[in-house]
Amino acid sequence: MDLGIEGRVALVMGASKGLGRGVAESLAREGAKVAIASRSREQLDATAEEIKGHVTAFVADAGDLDGLGRLVADVESELGPIDILVANTGGPPKGLALDNSIAEWEEAYRSLVLGVRVLVDAVLPGMRERGWGRIVNIGSSSTVEPIPSVTLSNANRLAAIGLLKTLSREVAADGITINTIATGKFGTDRLVENEGSLEKAEQKARETVPAARLGLPEEFGDLVAFLASDRAAYITGTTIPIDGGLLRSV
Repeated sequence: MDLGIEGRVALVMGASKGLGRGVAESLAREGAKVAIASRSREQLDATAEEIKGHVTAFVADAGDLDGLGRLVADVESELGPIDILVANTGGPPKGLALDNSIAEWEEAYRSLVLGVRVLVDAVLPGMRERGWGRIVNIGSSSTVEPIPSVTLSNANRLAAIGLLKTLSREVAADGITINTIATGKFGTDRLVENEGSLEKAEQKARETVPAARLGLPEEFGDLVAFLASDRAAYITGTTIPIDGGLLRSV
């Protein structure tokens, strides 16, 4: 299936490893010119070298709002106008409902809500001018069914969805789609850190996920690539789960 994104410029946040890397690999395989961004220059350079395709590394921190504006300008100066934005802006620390400090709340809001807002605001005028754009927000299944002990994610990812759902209606007629992915359990470093080891994460998935396994970053990347394509032009303003059947709600 031709996704129609060959030559398109994509900016993928948090792309040095994990789900972001899976997204970058899928987009590069489809012929997109991919800008990968994260905080680690060393990890970014290694990832850019390993991915086959047109991949360029840019150092950025999702919590540095001024820096995000400069990031978009730098990417467009080097690669051209951004057609595809993948907002993968991080995972806040764990905590029960009132465990996290106000400083942690503010930091989570900056990365998960304001960071997304700044990135979208920077790329949207060009997308509107060209009459084509794809924005994919990497969310969590916690936005559909709140997960115990991840209050900051439960609350702030919902705020981001509220923003993006509202915006999606305003820009749909301009040829721009905006969607969020409700992410389930994938074999990433963050999940391993939360569960204690990869073996424990895999065992828990066998017990709790109907598919009886962890998801693969490449499976996640392929969903993003489809949502970023011409083929998905009529899908917007929605939250799409990819979780092996984990969510129980209808």
